[in-house]
Amino acid sequence: MKSVIRKAYFNYENEEKWLNEMSAKGFALTDYSWCRYVFTDCEPGEYIYRLELLENLPSHPESMKYIRFMEENDVEFVASYSRWVYFRKKASNGAFDIYSDTDSKIKHYNRINRLFLSVALITFVCCVINFILPIIHFLQGQIYPINTLNIFAGTLNGTLFIILGCVSHPVRIKIKKLKQQKKIME
Repeated sequence: MKSVIRKAYFNYENEEKWLNEMSAKGFALTDYSWCRYVFTDCEPGEYIYRLELLENLPSHPESMKYIRFMEENDVEFVASYSRWVYFRKKASNGAFDIYSDTDSKIKHYNRINRLFLSVALITFVCCVINFILPIIHFLQGQIYPINTLNIFAGTLNGTLFIILGCVSHPVRIKIKKLKQQKKIME
């Protein structure tokens, strides 16, 4: 039976945990698009899920090569959204970890951090522009109805900027901890 669940995550580890909990309940992820998960019935605990943010889009030759490598190692490519990919492996085939060393974990978290920072930068610039335009118009003695829309959009972008800052903070902490662990191990 096919089930669709709409849900949003800002933390891929929480999303991954939820997908594995769904698998434990007998629901196998078969497709994903923005905040929309499609599941079919499976044996409870049949699959282990992992998510990864690739360097490039899945259609890029390097990403395609990596996905083929994963498939050659009994890992199934389930879905992708932008650069995020959803993998699963039969639990009966043993443990499933994408990152076996500290350096690869650091690289992955750095990719996630760069994604958050680039989106945060865009929202910050939009916020500033949307607040500056009404001020310039006011100083020039020109009042436009669109100024209200600019202030609303600026407020929305400012809010998104703050949210992205809050969401990316734990990622930066993980990077810092992994780098400290790496120094201790050396």
